[in-house]
Order: sequence, then structure tokens, then C-alpha cells
Amino acid sequence: MKPEVPAAVVAAPPQGWRVWWTAARPRTLTIAVTPVLLGTAIAWAEGAPHAWLAAAVALVCALLVQAGTNLHNDAADFERGNDTAERVGPLRVTAAGWALPGAVRGAAFMAFAAAFALGIYLVGVGGWPILAVGLASLAAGWAYSGGPRPISHTPLGELFVWVFFGVTAVAGSHWLQAGRLSSAALLGGAALGSLAAAVLMVNNYRDLASDLKAGRLTLAAVLGAAGARRAYGAMMLAPFAVPPLLAWQGRPGALLALGALPLCLGAVRRIARGEAGAALNLLLAATARAGFVFGLLLAVGVML
Repeated sequence: MKPEVPAAVVAAPPQGWRVWWTAARPRTLTIAVTPVLLGTAIAWAEGAPHAWLAAAVALVCALLVQAGTNLHNDAADFERGNDTAERVGPLRVTAAGWALPGAVRGAAFMAFAAAFALGIYLVGVGGWPILAVGLASLAAGWAYSGGPRPISHTPLGELFVWVFFGVTAVAGSHWLQAGRLSSAALLGGAALGSLAAAVLMVNNYRDLASDLKAGRLTLAAVLGAAGARRAYGAMMLAPFAVPPLLAWQGRPGALLALGALPLCLGAVRRIARGEAGAALNLLLAATARAGFVFGLLLAVGVML
């Protein structure tokens, strides 16, 4: 039996497009932007022609897939009974009663459909590898919250993020420009994927108690609170091994990304000292911001 839609939990909910903007979770959309910027920058630094239109379309597609995944998760988690009054995470529009589950799910599929339509052009540019990447990304975006065993309910969520919002996104963006694989793009994707996975880790760490109560076995639930904090620290700091490797490969400007280290260290210290509850919502935003800064500095650096 599906849960009833509750009354709105705030006095003045947003109107019109602002409801959907909230549902798309704008604080996390940088996770989709940065890999496209980095993959494109690495390809251009390696001498690939500047295919501006392909880069722009890839960026829009990445945003649509991320927004669609978030929208689908919003509706699916409510219908499964995961988003209850006990949840301390950022507000979800379905649970708040701002939109019906069917409407939110419909918006998710509209985002996926728009990404598919734009992806036809990208397949024309990049060929069958882009077709494979695009279809896999759309399927993963649905499977993250859909089906009998959603990825978000398993310990594989962080791996999913690392693969699709890190390695695949950077390498795919690079392929669109250069038509080949690159060790630099794979390294950069691994680094960005780790930082993106840290966003999910802090989200699941915050929801650890409610997830366990609901039988949701995330990686944080498997590791326990202390293990989740250590894993978060590793995800935030491991990427800083990549700029020196890229510098050794002949891109010394990549060291510019080390400028994001204070942001990541600050985030790790916050979780280590035991921040909990609603304070972790701010840490989630800070984690996404640190990943964006790292990716942007790395993209600029490789082109110097």
C-alpha cells in the first residue's frame, strides 16, 4: 500500500518552476558539470579540435541525467516509505506534499527522454562508444532508485557514482573531443568520481539510523558510523594523488588542483569531530562544493 501524500511541511511552498528546481537538488548538480569540463579540458590540452557544440550538448545531457536521477529518487523513496517525518536531510518535494509522486516521476522520465534525444547528436559525433555510455547512464539513472532492488538501497551506491559521475563521464567527454581514450582522462575521472562518491557517503552517513530502521543496506550501514567516517575521509583525500601523477605525465599545471586541499581537509575534520543531524546537510553541500573546486582547478590547470 502506497503512503498517503502528507500535508506540506512548510507554510509557503515554492511555486511553479521553483518546485522542480528544488526537486532537482541544485546543490548536487555540480557533480554532473565538473566531469564534462574536465574531460573536455584534458582533450583540448592534448591538442584535440575544439568541438564546442559537442561539449555544450554533453553538459546539458549530464545535467538532465543527474536531475532525472534526483527526481526519480524523490518520488521512489517517498513511495517506498523511506522519506518520513524522522528524516533530517534536505526537503523532498514529494514527501512535503508539493507535488504528487506520479508528477515527479513523470518529470524524471521527461529529463531522461530529453537527454536521450540530445544524445542522438552526441552518438553522431562520438559513435558507438557514446551510444553505449549514454544508454548505460540512462539505465543506471533509473536503476539507482527503481526496480525491485534499487542501487541506492545497496552498498553499491558509491561505486555507481564513482563509475558514472567520475570515470565514465570524464572519459566520455574526452572521447567526444578526441575520439580516443586517455590515461589522463581516466585518472581525472577516478579523482572526480571519488569526490562525487563522498557526497553520497555523507548523505548516507547522515541517514544511517533511519536507513537501518527501514532495512536499507547502504555502504554506510555496512561499514558502521566509524567506518563510514573513515571511508568519507579516504574518498575526499585520495584524489589528491592524481594532480602529481598528471604533472609527472607532462601537465605541471594540474598541481593547481592542490588548492582545493584545504576545503577537503576542512570537510574531513568536520565529520571526524562528530557533526550529526541537520549539520550534515551543510557538510553535504560543502563536499559537493569542494569537488567542484577541485575539478575546476584541475581543468584549468591541465590547460596551462
